[in-house]
Amino acid sequence: MRVVSSVCELRSALSSSPVLVPTMGALHAGHLDLVQRARSSAGPKGQVAVSIFVNPIQFDRPGDLQAYPRTLESDLEKCRAAGVDLVFTPSADSMYFPDRSVTVMESSLSATLCGATRPGHFDGVCTVVLKLFHQFQPSAAVFGEKDYQQLAIIRRMVRDLDVPVEIIAAPTVREIDGLAMSSRNARLSETQRADAPRIRRALLAAAETTEPTLLLATARAAIESPLNRIDYLELVDAETLLPASDRSRPTLLATAVFYGEVRLIDNLLLPALG
Repeated sequence: MRVVSSVCELRSALSSSPVLVPTMGALHAGHLDLVQRARSSAGPKGQVAVSIFVNPIQFDRPGDLQAYPRTLESDLEKCRAAGVDLVFTPSADSMYFPDRSVTVMESSLSATLCGATRPGHFDGVCTVVLKLFHQFQPSAAVFGEKDYQQLAIIRRMVRDLDVPVEIIAAPTVREIDGLAMSSRNARLSETQRADAPRIRRALLAAAETTEPTLLLATARAAIESPLNRIDYLELVDAETLLPASDRSRPTLLATAVFYGEVRLIDNLLLPALG
């Protein structure tokens, strides 16, 4: 496995069009599932690449950026064990010019959910992902469905800007108790971690309800506890991500929940009801 930290090194290390797994590090089993899907797509002789970069321009809260876990040595060990061929670990200074003035913005799918409560977040995501696509020139890239809105926005960016990269979606990987795996889970206290699986249980329980207003009320009542604060809880059209007034089309029940300063997200895709 080769580890590089500059774009010049990266370009000399690319032996083909790789399958890319973009990450911010603090790797867990969910990331390694993305790596395995990348290997399946690349084949045994193809190149699987992972980027590890805590992207500062997608954080809306300075404290969240500072507290984000950074475990590079452990991450590299996991990548090596998973059969990754190439890891890119750039610094923020090497990724962004001090006088940078170009940002990639999406104006429709980012209007709700995380886009509504985290101003500028998806501008930062689109900008860094497009840069990575230019740097790696990958044939495909793998993203998890836990970040459903991010996945939808990246697909739209690729479509609208004619980026020749296949986007591969991977189902959310969960802990045994149902909590969606996240690098932020490590920042939960023992009490918060024990309480957090209620998020998944609430989404599943609410899914049995057909009427959107009652569905959201059911989910809210099941999520709320003295330990958390709901950032948003919405039922949106699964394609447009706009608020859904009924379930005649596939919908997404999505939420973000704060446990102290730790923000967890989860979602559940619901089928259309005929």
